[in-house]
Amino acid sequence: MRFQLLGPLALADGPDVVVLQPSKPVILLAALLLHANSTVSADYLQRAVWGEDQPATARAALQTCVLRLRRLFTKHGVTGTSIEAVPGGYRITAGPPTLDLLGFRDQVRRATALVRDPEAELYTLKDALSLWQGSLLANVRSDVLHRDEVPRLSEEWLRAVERVCDLLLGLGRCGEALVDLWTATRVYPGHERFHEQLIEALYRTGRQSQALAEYRRVKGFLLDELGVDPSPSLRQLELSILRGEDLGAGGAVRAAVEPAPAPASAPAPVPGSTSRVIQGAAVSLPAAAPGAGRVPAVPHFTGREAEAAAMAARLTAPPPPGADGQRPLTVLVSGAPGIGKSALAQHVAHLVRDSFPAGRLLVRMTRADGHPRTADEVAAEVGAALGPGRAGERALLVLDDVVDADQVRPLLTPPDLAVVVTSRMGLGGLIATHGGWVHRLTAFTEAESYALLLAALGTERVEAEPREARQLAALCGHFPAALRILTARLLTRPGLRLGDAVDWLGDDPLARLTLTDSPDHSVSGLFDRALGRLDPRLSEAFLRIGAGPPELLGETDIADGPEGPDGTKDHPPVPEDVLEQLADAGLLEDGPPGPYRIHDLLRAHLRRTVRIRNRRTEKV
Repeated sequence: MRFQLLGPLALADGPDVVVLQPSKPVILLAALLLHANSTVSADYLQRAVWGEDQPATARAALQTCVLRLRRLFTKHGVTGTSIEAVPGGYRITAGPPTLDLLGFRDQVRRATALVRDPEAELYTLKDALSLWQGSLLANVRSDVLHRDEVPRLSEEWLRAVERVCDLLLGLGRCGEALVDLWTATRVYPGHERFHEQLIEALYRTGRQSQALAEYRRVKGFLLDELGVDPSPSLRQLELSILRGEDLGAGGAVRAAVEPAPAPASAPAPVPGSTSRVIQGAAVSLPAAAPGAGRVPAVPHFTGREAEAAAMAARLTAPPPPGADGQRPLTVLVSGAPGIGKSALAQHVAHLVRDSFPAGRLLVRMTRADGHPRTADEVAAEVGAALGPGRAGERALLVLDDVVDADQVRPLLTPPDLAVVVTSRMGLGGLIATHGGWVHRLTAFTEAESYALLLAALGTERVEAEPREARQLAALCGHFPAALRILTARLLTRPGLRLGDAVDWLGDDPLARLTLTDSPDHSVSGLFDRALGRLDPRLSEAFLRIGAGPPELLGETDIADGPEGPDGTKDHPPVPEDVLEQLADAGLLEDGPPGPYRIHDLLRAHLRRTVRIRNRRTEKV
């Protein structure tokens, strides 16, 4: 016997399908199946069955409803599946062979693993979509389920259909894609990606006028109904069509051979159950529905393609033979403050969410005041959040802004746990004792900076002044945090020309790279907080290095350094162990056998800090 949720709730036995008549036991069954293999609280089940205005006897009535459902199972010959009463609620057990929703998610998981074989991925996704049988839960009369659950399921379907159309376009089967896209754009008029795919498919099948007409139609809909302009990607597509560009080797082809954003593969946190927020951090429990506290997608994420692909591949790769009982897989993302470590980690966690059905947790390892949290404190709360009984299912733990290796080691115990660590520190000792892979981030390339400006500010604004856009990126030193602050400021001034912004920013980049309504969001503040974490002696050495000549980072014997009033050298050699500690803290780049380097923005900040301190000393 097989339960069918992806349409009217039904029982299927081979070719025979029984669509259940609307009733309260049917609502109860739907609520349990939507969260199969998890405990669903009695309170949530009562709200699902009776709504927000429950009868005074709802708890007793729920027990009666469970009895009626068990009789329904007996009537239809359902065997091998039972409704278990567990502390706090009820649970039903199912798997991909017995529940179409789990079968769909299992197929989507398989498709994601076939990313390098577009034909096989397409076939597997179409097989998954064939499980959808019409209007979701049409015979389940529950306002709560239709409000809370149906939109989440619809989102999974939308993502799968979107990926299928990407694959068809990438394989050059544009005519086949049109069949699905005409329907999808009319049923979901606000889903811009479908419109983008439809316009591309029309253009690539030689129907340029229809493609432009479709763009004008969706633009009018977005303005009239939602009061927004088309997305930057839609506007770029229109511009490409007007220019007569060949889209055959463009975005659609890339989409066919790169990992797609996969739909959620595991149940959302069970409504009514207890979820934990670790010290006010963003914590995501089992793979989430919108609004359920998942690891969030990073807005306008660009660049880091190689790093993201490598991290995703390592996190989702099957364990080597005989790996039972080994330490969990660890990936370390290190680099300077503001270089984009947290953004990359969250982006990758979002990409691989389908491979971690036991959940994804994002834990901030420092408090708001910058002080580190203790390892015991974090370990206890992570253990409580993950909970027992994961039955071998993998979980992903993102430990953000780790201060030292001792914070991490107590958490590296369950073998079915994958851990992404972000830290300004190199944490070489952790890698030496526990293994893992290291991704050390540096500033963006020019192309990555330009792509971020395009994504954040929109194609029209950036392409109108491309030279000035590149000048702005250079003034930011291609530093991700600086670029984010700059784009935030420019978005609040949509009428400001980029050329004017170049002059304005160039006068004093450090002073201008701050958000006036949120002073904590500033490049100088970011660097000050990083210096505040250093040992005072190391901080003093770094200030001296930053304010001194570049030779301090390249030679230990500075014969040509300037002389002081007494004829001695003002800049004695810097011990290499000091340089190594600063490099390990993410404040110096490169290092032996080549020279060390300081990012231009950071050097400017250090020199300004020394000048301010010297002026204060002179006044005293």
